[in-house]
Amino acid sequence: MIRTSLKIIAACCVAALPAYAAADGAAKSEGWTSLFDGKTLSGWHSFGQKGVGKDWSVVDGSIELHRDLKAPREDFADLVTDKEYENFDLKLEWKMTPCADAGIIFNVQETPKYRETWETGPEMQIADLVCTKPDSYTLYERSGDLFDLISSDIENVKEHGNWNAVEIIVDHGHVQFFQNGHKTVDTTFWTPEWNALVAKTKFAKMPDYARFHKGRIALQGGEDKGIEPIRISFRNIRIKEL
Repeated sequence: MIRTSLKIIAACCVAALPAYAAADGAAKSEGWTSLFDGKTLSGWHSFGQKGVGKDWSVVDGSIELHRDLKAPREDFADLVTDKEYENFDLKLEWKMTPCADAGIIFNVQETPKYRETWETGPEMQIADLVCTKPDSYTLYERSGDLFDLISSDIENVKEHGNWNAVEIIVDHGHVQFFQNGHKTVDTTFWTPEWNALVAKTKFAKMPDYARFHKGRIALQGGEDKGIEPIRISFRNIRIKEL
């Protein structure tokens, strides 16, 4: 009876493990590394800072940005990985409040030369679906787009308050974006065609935009449309280096 009870207790304890812990264990066996332990912001810092801006925190097992409209920039500066990555498969989930928008940026260079992550890093746009002034209605600025460069063939983001699953694969210049299981972008960087595409956008005035083959991954501090303070959450952040 004692042995049986111990087995039941052990089974209950395993079942009670947080979802992120169970997922992390499975991911490691497949070559994935968790970028978020579900409890702390270890492995991350605010862009251009030694620590983390006070608008970023961990809430209910997710990284959360709660940005006030009047907050100084250093409070909500983009959150970036301590480590740099080159070829990788990145997966995560996000959700946000109405009218918010942000991005997942990669190959970011962090030196005093640059004030913003997007001066060097390409961005997968993430944005609320319904709003009075929505990015979701603007081609090249909708959720799942390669911001200002390539637009998805469909709009498949979920309405605010719901989790969206996204994936970014960067493999020797071949870049693919997926949102909720649908491929939204498939392109190749650093080709004559790519250079011509960039030359038609605002990034043409940024000589170092998308020039680097390696860099940090950033969770953007977000924008709002002036309706209310924004809240953006990220969870299940994991990466496989290729």
